[in-house]
Amino acid sequence: MALSKEPPYEHGAISQIGVLLVNLGTPDAPTKTALKKYLKEFLSDRRVVEIPRLVWWLILNGIILNLRPKKSAEKYAAIWTNEGSPLRIHTEQQTALLQKRIENSGHKGVMVTHAMRYGSPSISETLSKLRSNGCDRILVLPLYPHYNSSTTASIVDSVFSELQTMRNIPEVRYVKHFHDHPLYIEALADRVQGYWGENGKPDKLVLSYHGVPSFSLKKGTRITASAIKLVDSWQTNLEFRESKSRPPSNRGLEKQNGYALIRLKQCKNSEKIIQDESTSFVRDLYPIASRPSRK
Repeated sequence: MALSKEPPYEHGAISQIGVLLVNLGTPDAPTKTALKKYLKEFLSDRRVVEIPRLVWWLILNGIILNLRPKKSAEKYAAIWTNEGSPLRIHTEQQTALLQKRIENSGHKGVMVTHAMRYGSPSISETLSKLRSNGCDRILVLPLYPHYNSSTTASIVDSVFSELQTMRNIPEVRYVKHFHDHPLYIEALADRVQGYWGENGKPDKLVLSYHGVPSFSLKKGTRITASAIKLVDSWQTNLEFRESKSRPPSNRGLEKQNGYALIRLKQCKNSEKIIQDESTSFVRDLYPIASRPSRK
């Protein structure tokens, strides 16, 4: 592997700190061509799909990439804005707000930027940008509250893969998870209570999570444990104790939203208003188009 050329360095320059926010990613446009490129990169990740490579290559290139891009493009088009992808816009806003918050706190020499695990801006080009601006210490913050191999670990893989091409490697740290951090819990509670203030309190609050295959749980994925911990924290903060939240089962999180809604429909009390709150991403995009509404 060839090592890349180092950015210009001025002796005596003060080292900067970089904060890199990394989100899942988004296609460049809600079109079949853009979706095919995005899905190929996403679904080629060995941490996302653990099927034997040869078998998966045939399925991906022979079936999925010929059928799914058009259908996915239609769903993306339904939520696309004049400014572009909602996920990209929101991630850019978060980056700017965090930069301003750090500066207003009196911290100097800190540069906040963002990247996408799949799509653009890529982790590679963003790390190069940080190093070109003199960042010798970098904190990587995956925008996933819960740790999982297919999300956070995939980002870490990509970051350290880029480090292998560098002559002068920066000091790098990463945040593994923050689903149980008090400030995150407080922020989620504030958002839900704000919604209640405008729309009224629902009969049931369903916390939904991104699906993982059952075999992944059997091999050691601990997403269920972190989900249960988050449910407990929410019930305390939101004072929603009269309605016990049901944590995801150990058989997997593949279709738990559907199971939860069926169970609620069969309740004797005839609850009519159900609020669904996603907790797997700081900012989401694609699932919004097909997720049940909050009411």
